[in-house]
Amino acid sequence: MTLQELFRYISQNPAPFALFLSCLPLLALVTNLWSGQTAPEILRWRYVYMGLVFASAIPGVFAVTLNLYLFLFERQSIWSLNLITQFLPILSMVATLWIIRQKIPFEHIPGFGKLSGFLTLIAALIGVLFLLDRLHFYAVTYIPFSYLVMGFVLLLLLIRFAWTKLF
Repeated sequence: MTLQELFRYISQNPAPFALFLSCLPLLALVTNLWSGQTAPEILRWRYVYMGLVFASAIPGVFAVTLNLYLFLFERQSIWSLNLITQFLPILSMVATLWIIRQKIPFEHIPGFGKLSGFLTLIAALIGVLFLLDRLHFYAVTYIPFSYLVMGFVLLLLLIRFAWTKLF
């Protein structure tokens, strides 16, 4: 099954995917109500919050990345945006993270630092690729392709290091 076939299937049968994405903020809200008021009570629920964060962030980050690719590189019109596969995951992610943030700081959620590092890496990668696309940077060199790939990876590591020092 290709990605296009998966999106076509979800577009033809949107109910399960839409139900899953709309239940995530509701589950976060219910978890906020059940988790108690004191810090020890709330921290006992941090793995539930972790599951909710990752269940909402994985489709949300994928949708953001897909939208950036489609709008920046493929020049897709905003009028052809598929609301179920391209907008609803982002909306669900933002709502779920906002609701969770009301109860527990993200620093206390296991794995959230790795998720934010992954987002930083994706943002840096898209930024570099967009810059290269806009510059129309084509070079004919005698440098082996493996050296270019290593340089690109080193550039990404440098961006990530600079990002962590900046924030």
